[in-house]
Amino acid sequence: MSIVVTGATGSLGRLVIEGLLEKVPAEGITAVVRSEEKAAGFAARGVKIAVADYNSPETFGSLFSAGDKVLLISGNEFDKGRVSQHKVVLDAAKAAGVGLFAYTSAPGGLSAALADDHRDTEAAIIGSGVPYVLLRNGWYNENYTERLTPVLQAGSVTQAAGEGRVASAARADYAAAAVAVLTGEGHRNATYELSGDTAWSFAEYAAELGRQTGAEIGYNAVPVETYTDILTSHAGLPAPLAAILAGVETSIEKGELAVTGGDLTRLIGRPTTPIADSISAALKG
Repeated sequence: MSIVVTGATGSLGRLVIEGLLEKVPAEGITAVVRSEEKAAGFAARGVKIAVADYNSPETFGSLFSAGDKVLLISGNEFDKGRVSQHKVVLDAAKAAGVGLFAYTSAPGGLSAALADDHRDTEAAIIGSGVPYVLLRNGWYNENYTERLTPVLQAGSVTQAAGEGRVASAARADYAAAAVAVLTGEGHRNATYELSGDTAWSFAEYAAELGRQTGAEIGYNAVPVETYTDILTSHAGLPAPLAAILAGVETSIEKGELAVTGGDLTRLIGRPTTPIADSISAALKG
């Protein structure tokens, strides 16, 4: 039996593997990757490496074993049918008789189109009869702190979320929750709504960024149409992806990402990481 993590060399996956290495022997962990080269560091530490691709069902054919605990980290290829990709992993896991199938989903109250693939994947998981855990990850602090350069250059935080608030947490917090589920007991067929302990507004975020940098940083609230244009014309994102991200702004304005239910803190056994701490870490580089 092994703990199997897909997308193991991605930003979240790497943190999950690191967390698992603190809890279980390396030989009990399998990292599923598309590039064996990118996983060389894990292999050197004794982690088993499996090369597989969501777009190639045959690569998952014999990857799982009976009793495995699997973490399916949702794909990010929005244009390639994510639900079908996820079903490739689910079907292989069901056929193998895995003991637990965990999935990184989206908040239950999120109405934005971003959540559609997650809802359909959840339905497929529940319908499969495989023992599952739904990890409904909220927004990451890093969604904002990893792109501070243009904000600092412009002297403003530009969003289309009005006065909406975001109960975000650090990516490492969500990774720790996944590790807790994969290494603990009592999570069978559970659904966790994961979010930060405190919801913040973009005006507060801009003020904190200004406080830490000593610069004048304001909050520039724009219409969603303007924000969409910024994403396509200035950030160079494809129009479909820009529309999806702009839809999240509308959800934030409605308060859909401001929920602070406490599931994340309960799973990881500590407070979640404040946005101020993530800003500080990003500024230190």
